[in-house]
Amino acid sequence: MLIVTGATGHLGSLIVNRLLERVPADRIAVSVRDVSKAADLAERGVRVRAGDFTEPDSLKHAFEGAERVLVVSAAIRGGGALTANSAAIDAAREAGAQRILYTSHQAASPTSLFPPQKVHAATEEHLKQQGVPYTALRNGFYASTLGSYIGAALETGTLAVPQDGPVSWTAHEDLAEAAASALTEDGALEGITPPLTARHTLDFADVAEILSRITGRTITRVVMDDNEWISAAVAGGMPRPAAEFSLTMFAASRNGEFNATNPTLEATIGHPAKTVHEVLEAALRSR
Repeated sequence: MLIVTGATGHLGSLIVNRLLERVPADRIAVSVRDVSKAADLAERGVRVRAGDFTEPDSLKHAFEGAERVLVVSAAIRGGGALTANSAAIDAAREAGAQRILYTSHQAASPTSLFPPQKVHAATEEHLKQQGVPYTALRNGFYASTLGSYIGAALETGTLAVPQDGPVSWTAHEDLAEAAASALTEDGALEGITPPLTARHTLDFADVAEILSRITGRTITRVVMDDNEWISAAVAGGMPRPAAEFSLTMFAASRNGEFNATNPTLEATIGHPAKTVHEVLEAALRSR
């Protein structure tokens, strides 16, 4: 069985859909916290079982018969994320998986200014130690993140965020296609991959220009002081811990952590990766 965790999330659901284009449904299994949310997959013939990284015993049943397991990184902030990811990796090894895959990040590093990258780096180290063939998919920064910042810009004509740096914004759809390839093809992607990114890096000034072209309005990029931005975000309803967390992304980007591109993603999926223009255009259509 090819097993995918987090299959009701944005990335996980796209991966399963890609797998269904490649292999029979009875070869695919998913591990999800709420099986009711995966009813559509069950109807399509996918094996659906409950599994929770924070309850490792539940994974024994969810991972039964595993040939390959894709561990989609836990959507948890803080130290609990490493514990959860490690528990899933351990469960995959104990289930007899012949390859364990993990959705890491292009900037995984123990010294990153963006906390999730420290978790990814530590998870990769744990994955290496299992004595099982593995793949750490170093995904480019998810382009959908931009959706959190463009709403105000569309209303005010100003994209006001802290100082940033170039980021290789990459679409979930392309990364899902690469993950499905790694799950089904021998030798497709092994070990710690190169950065799986779109072709270009863009900063928020570039994003403002793209929004201007799409909307036909002038969207101006304004650089805000870090503390000023946090205060404005909190005043706008964002919890302070979330604002402080978001600021670390800007700090890491202006430190050059996400300023990398690589042709591996496009070579793997066999076509050009989606551009930020395409991603934002689709996001605006769905608003």
